[in-house]
Amino acid sequence: MHLIKLLQLGLILTLSLAAFANAGTAIEQRIIDEALTPLFGPHRATTSTGKVIPEHRFDNAQVCAACHSDIYKEWNSSMMSHSWDDPIYRALLSRASKASGGELDNFCTGCHTPTGLLTGQVTRADNQSPPDINNPVTDLPGVDCESCHNINAISGIDNGAYVLNDAGEQRIKYGPRRDAQSPYHETAYSPLHTESQMCATCHNVTHPLNGVPVERTYDEWYESPYRAAGISCQDCHMKPVKGKSAIMGPERSDRATHWFAGGNTTLLEHFGHTDNAKRARALLQSSATIELVDTPKRIQPGALAKITLKVTNTGAGHKLPTGFPEGREVWVDFQLKDGSGKTFYRSGAIKDGKTEPGTKNFMVRMGDKNGKKVEVEVWRITHIMSDNRILPKGHELVDYHIQIPNDIKGPVSISADVNYWPFSQAFADELLGKNALEVKVETITSLNANIPLQREPSPLALKNGEANH
Repeated sequence: MHLIKLLQLGLILTLSLAAFANAGTAIEQRIIDEALTPLFGPHRATTSTGKVIPEHRFDNAQVCAACHSDIYKEWNSSMMSHSWDDPIYRALLSRASKASGGELDNFCTGCHTPTGLLTGQVTRADNQSPPDINNPVTDLPGVDCESCHNINAISGIDNGAYVLNDAGEQRIKYGPRRDAQSPYHETAYSPLHTESQMCATCHNVTHPLNGVPVERTYDEWYESPYRAAGISCQDCHMKPVKGKSAIMGPERSDRATHWFAGGNTTLLEHFGHTDNAKRARALLQSSATIELVDTPKRIQPGALAKITLKVTNTGAGHKLPTGFPEGREVWVDFQLKDGSGKTFYRSGAIKDGKTEPGTKNFMVRMGDKNGKKVEVEVWRITHIMSDNRILPKGHELVDYHIQIPNDIKGPVSISADVNYWPFSQAFADELLGKNALEVKVETITSLNANIPLQREPSPLALKNGEANH
């Protein structure tokens, strides 16, 4: 009964929002005029016919590979292709399904196997049975060719508000080319496929029961200088190259790549996609810089020193980090060594699979109804406790106040690494078992500097009116 009421409420809200579609919001117009019945609530996905689409109308991606060979190879080594068999996702889905009695199943599966949901293939048994991490279940597609190239409209910009077209046996595929032709399927030009709104439907996530903005990657981009400059999500994550979209098609100067480079090197390495992991690593390394600011030119032994670092989001068109708030973390691993190479101060080490207490990090912290931090069971969140992630083209100052030893040998060596992981080792261990998955720590950028010591002036220097500064 609760789920039925939820669906009814979703329909009422959809109709109400549609009536005010022309008014827009602080972010942008979030809903098109057409009011669509949510068939798969609490997910917002729907179909053009208002019915489940028969499974046989969707091809396996390997069928598409026959003509779109380069695109298939790229997609096949991306996280999009593994959105269903991602072991972290499946372990979380299993817990969420059991905790909610299956009420949240569609909400999760609709963006991890769109055709699996809209054909009715996904079962509660699938959702509650995470795959063997070393032998993942691959009977359902992830976000595949059919998932994206059958979308012909969206009804909003969060929670999977896409419309999958049911063209019967015509097999119409939508894409960004007006001159596209295929001997196998019908083609249709779709400006939506060139716009960031296409990505918004699954990269804005709102808690379906209480409205908490869980993920807002699209909104972060929308409010950024990147949108103002005309830079879309596709410009960074589907960078164009010279080549053919299909083996019989024309050579193009701007064929969209389908690597979908992101930051999750851990799972790319897990699935054996080493080359794409390198692309993800390069993207991460282009996202930020670090520098010393307002730092003394000399350090006094025995005194309290203040050292300030400036971390700038120079390359990410959204907050740094973004997405998946249970896991994403950027932090500074900061160390001071004396002249002999001995570390006398450190903040940002990993202990027990987490960044140690007091680490200067950038992340979202979510809370439950009792005000306690939620680290794994995201379905329990009721509010955002804090969010100190770095805005696009923005920066954060990180201060350290350090008691310098009296007997220190100079000079003082400073090292600071800006690190990232998609989720902590403790998080992976909690979901999959101890050390079942090795989480990669990626260094985005580093800083190294030496600061000489300031010694007390000698009696002779004082007598002569001299001081060593």
